[in-house]
Amino acid sequence: MPETFRAVAVVRYGEKAGATAFELAVLPHDERRVRRRMIPLVHGDGVLVDLPEPVTLDNRDCLKLEDGRLIEIIAAEELLYDVRGRDDLHVMRLAWHLGNRHLKAQIERENGNGPLRILILRDHVIRDMLRTLGATVTDVTEPFYPEEGAYSHSHGEPVHALLNL
Repeated sequence: MPETFRAVAVVRYGEKAGATAFELAVLPHDERRVRRRMIPLVHGDGVLVDLPEPVTLDNRDCLKLEDGRLIEIIAAEELLYDVRGRDDLHVMRLAWHLGNRHLKAQIERENGNGPLRILILRDHVIRDMLRTLGATVTDVTEPFYPEEGAYSHSHGEPVHALLNL
């Protein structure tokens, strides 16, 4: 019979100090922002997350259970478009069009210092619009870390910037 655990804290990946998780949860981007809800675990059990404030879980972060054990969070691979422009200014214009449509987007430099790219969830209508605007749009499958927006953080939570120009 599946067991239900209760998570009471988050341990960030860099703070684990070599601790090993006993279980995993694989979550897409829209399920990694949590405060109080049930999360299914890989081996059939579940964990009730019960935190005082909403938090966004990053890849390899852990949920700490009441008994001190850890459950590691893995960012699920998602069906995305990799959007590229002719140059950085063109990419900024493409980003404006995506933002004007309130689309979730991850903006980054490829490999930290390469050309700018925008990752978005697949939508053939948006793909066609971007191509009309001169973008190169490629299907990719990888974890998605969209910007959360100006109003999504609580006052006590640090902001995690994905834009590293």
